[in-house]
Amino acid sequence: MSGPTAGEEGAVLPPADSNTEDTLDLTLSDEVLALFNAPDPARSAGAPGADGGLLGGVADWGPTATRAGTFQLVPATVERDLPMISGWMNDPAVAEFWELSGEPRITERHLRGQLDGDGRSVPCLGVLDGAPMSYWEIYRADLDSVARYYPSRPHDTGLHLLIGGVDDRARGLGATLLRAVADLVLDHRPACARVIAEPDLRNTPSVAAFLAGGFRFSAEVELPGKRAALMIRDRAVRHLL
Repeated sequence: MSGPTAGEEGAVLPPADSNTEDTLDLTLSDEVLALFNAPDPARSAGAPGADGGLLGGVADWGPTATRAGTFQLVPATVERDLPMISGWMNDPAVAEFWELSGEPRITERHLRGQLDGDGRSVPCLGVLDGAPMSYWEIYRADLDSVARYYPSRPHDTGLHLLIGGVDDRARGLGATLLRAVADLVLDHRPACARVIAEPDLRNTPSVAAFLAGGFRFSAEVELPGKRAALMIRDRAVRHLL
């Protein structure tokens, strides 16, 4: 929603009088005209192509070495990945927080909402040593509805994560991959000063994984449907945490 425009709030208008001449002839200098014609950085920050696409081409980020093996984000497709992702969503430990359990069409609708959008959110498989084992959403937090609920900054990039296999949970793998993916974001999105996440406060293993992965707890945030922990990984201190 936009704020009040000129004449709606704060303006004092002269009384209507057909005999009153209130028109001024103004000559603007070239410098002033240049200010009016200059691009709006806040507007261009959200435009496709402003930084090589809204997320800079996640498919081109490539693999990265981690202590757990070689990891890569592979953008998801409905045709190839729906059965696997839907199966993960029906795990009770996942369904409690993602709320996408049930028939595959429920997960399909969630995926297509991103795939058919403007590229501000990219659903991905996390592939470790050639095996798909996690689901990720990389998204422009500053262009997402979540930006209304915390003090967002231009180019904030958000992460959602679920570890698919039970055997891959509760052994520190989440923290390793969160650190790796946050580094991928910061390496490939130079305009992004921080990576954020908003896990449910009740999901203590997730919050702990973000902390172990180099994120800091910033605040409790009341979002629609959950009270979240706002987690932030800052570019300026990425090598210190």
